[in-house]
Amino acid sequence: MEQGHATEWKPQRQEYLVILTLTMVSLMAALDAAILVSALETIATKLHGKAIDTFWVGTSYLLACTVCQPFISALSDIFGRQELLLPSLVLFTIGALICSLAQNFTVLLIGRSIQGIGGGGIITMVQVIFADIVPLRQRPKYWSIVLAGWSIGSLMGPLTGALFAQEATWRWVFYINFPFCGLGFLMIPLFVKLETTKTSFVERLMRVDWMGGFLFIGGLTTFLIPITWGGIQFPWNSASTIVPLVLGTIGVFGSLVWEKYKAKEPFLRKSLFNNVSAIAAYICALCQGLILFCGLYYVPFYFISVKFTSTVASGVNFFPVTAFLLPGAAVTSSLITRLGRFRWALWLGWTFATTGAGLFILLDVNTRTAVWATSFVVYGLGHGMILSAVNFAIQTIADPVDAGRAASMYAFVRTLGMSIGVAVGGSVFQNQLNARLHDLGVSDADHIARNAEAYVKVLTGLKRNDPTRVVVVAAYAHGFRGVWIVMTGISALGLLASVCVRRHSMDKELETEYQLSRR
Repeated sequence: MEQGHATEWKPQRQEYLVILTLTMVSLMAALDAAILVSALETIATKLHGKAIDTFWVGTSYLLACTVCQPFISALSDIFGRQELLLPSLVLFTIGALICSLAQNFTVLLIGRSIQGIGGGGIITMVQVIFADIVPLRQRPKYWSIVLAGWSIGSLMGPLTGALFAQEATWRWVFYINFPFCGLGFLMIPLFVKLETTKTSFVERLMRVDWMGGFLFIGGLTTFLIPITWGGIQFPWNSASTIVPLVLGTIGVFGSLVWEKYKAKEPFLRKSLFNNVSAIAAYICALCQGLILFCGLYYVPFYFISVKFTSTVASGVNFFPVTAFLLPGAAVTSSLITRLGRFRWALWLGWTFATTGAGLFILLDVNTRTAVWATSFVVYGLGHGMILSAVNFAIQTIADPVDAGRAASMYAFVRTLGMSIGVAVGGSVFQNQLNARLHDLGVSDADHIARNAEAYVKVLTGLKRNDPTRVVVVAAYAHGFRGVWIVMTGISALGLLASVCVRRHSMDKELETEYQLSRR
């Protein structure tokens, strides 16, 4: 349904209240996804966990968050926006409660997985609802408000987690969610009221593509698990990695066949991928999610293990990224709305991001502050530009009626990149570290590589000029350099993909079945 010309639209009080609500829940979901990074070592100590336990605590959330997003978006088309956002918040809250009370890693993993499903629902519903209420031309300008919440949560998470772990209790990593959840339960029913044509509950149940959802979620989960543990928990050439990888690929392929030939109302719309520009833009989203979270996880670890900074200081050192990502995203969003063009931001953003990732390769044992700070500034500025440009490139390329689904698919693909990024970074770092330790003749190389986080405590207890410490720290730096090189290559792929995105007009009318209630 058309709702006024795109260039004339301005938000009223009700739209601002919805945007404020979406910003708050976005901040909460992003904070929770990132806050565990710097608290994992403390949690492992308190719950007597192994290195693989801490690995799965972070990974389980991302996996659950990723696989459910497209299906939740499709369910919201059938049952309603608020009707899916609220249950997602309920699951997120239940998961946080379970984690805060956990006395062992099994319970913690269950809680994180439940939180991940809720977090995935929140992420995708924020994108869909925003596309319902704001015309395309004005979306970048007002999305910068929501993006500020997401960015603050993502980039302040590691520092907040470190402060809680060091100064209070790791359980505050989960307690901090409850005030946000309380606000969400108050604000969502009051402000996020979108109306559409009503049908009976049975009719809506019959419309759901249950088989497609089962095949896709099951297949993608089975595929991502071996991607995650390959080279870390099990060798890449082991049956434990290869078998689920093959089965997952078959499951995902089977879901795509079902969606194309059998589904009456497919939850995956092939119209989202109907041209080269769309495919290139989704590749950009995947690449950005991968390298952004790879940096978010391994830059603080570099400072802790190579520079021997505290967990809090490692979070503070990442501040140049935050300081330039947020303004970069805000300015870029404003300019995209004013100019009605987005490709310049794609190209410039990827150029900065690739340059910044390339500068990471200079990070070593004795790298000066000016060098790493400069690389972080360039990296942060580039990613700020990309966060805005890729999102709205995807929505601009899509048909107006598909805008909500396109926004949701962008969130899914970016989150998928995050999941793969953590796994790829871990595998590259561990393999590079192990190989260098063997080259240097370190006797317990395999043990150190498998328990790299825990071994930092051993290194901290050695004197600065101790031969073992000197050799192992140099090997750590080599392992990180492998991660930076991979990040640079993937960023270059994103830059190449951005060149394939063609020009599309942003002056499109708002078309959606959901109207914001004025009552």
